[in-house]
Formats: sequence, structure tokens, C-alpha cells
Amino acid sequence: MQIRRRRECPSCNGRFSTYETAEIKMPSIVKRDGRREAFSEQKLRGGLARAFEKRPVSIVDIDHVIDVVMRNLRTSGEREVPAGKMGEWVMEELKRIDQVAYVRFASVYRRFEDVQAFREEVEKLEKELPGLSTQQLPLLSDAPVKR
Repeated sequence: MQIRRRRECPSCNGRFSTYETAEIKMPSIVKRDGRREAFSEQKLRGGLARAFEKRPVSIVDIDHVIDVVMRNLRTSGEREVPAGKMGEWVMEELKRIDQVAYVRFASVYRRFEDVQAFREEVEKLEKELPGLSTQQLPLLSDAPVKR
């Protein structure tokens, strides 16, 4: 991703290295209310950190999600991308990596209003990905909830 160049100062003949990175203009993100915002990798990383909080997920997995989203943004060919489209890309990756993180992210992204919305999303996830939760505890159990 970087190019290293050896250079020489014309006045003192001192040699030094420079590192060059291509600056790629990312599309603006169009929010639900119509505002436009510059894409922020840090903001995306923060949202993912909250979704993955206390989950057994590596930094490599988080970086993978960010790489996929950034690649999708670059290859979209658009100057502006709706936040909804970017959210869908994130959720698609989270669904594969960690179901709990997926539901956490979806709850904020889709603005769940009540417990029923959570339950519907979890049931939809379980139907889409049968047998995938072998490494994770079930998202919903049939056991009654103690109060």
C-alpha cells in the first residue's frame, strides 16, 4: 500500500527515505436526515468496537469488516453513498463473524423499539444461518426467564 523512495537532498547530498501512499477520495455518507458526512474509518471502528464489546473476536476480524466496507465504498463508483447501504455491508459481515455483534449493531442501525423487534431479528437470523451457531451459545432459549 506504500511506496518507499530513496532520495538525495540537492544542497547537502544527504540521503533519506520517503514513504508515499495513494490518497483515495472516499464517497460522502448521506445520513437518514439528508446530511452529508465525510466517511470516517474511526467512526466505523468505534461502532464495531461497541458491537464486539466483550465478544471473542480478534482485531483481525474487525479490520476485515472495515476493509470490506472501505473496498465496497471505493468500488461503488459513487460520490455519495447512503448510510443505509453502508450499514447493510457491515451487517452482512457481522452476520458471518459473530451473531451477537450482528444483533447489537442491527438494534442500533434498525432502531429497534422493543423486545419483540429483537426477537424477530434473532429468529430471522436463526432461519438464515441454521447450524452456524455451533461455536456460540443460542441467541434465544426456550427456558423461561427468571425475574
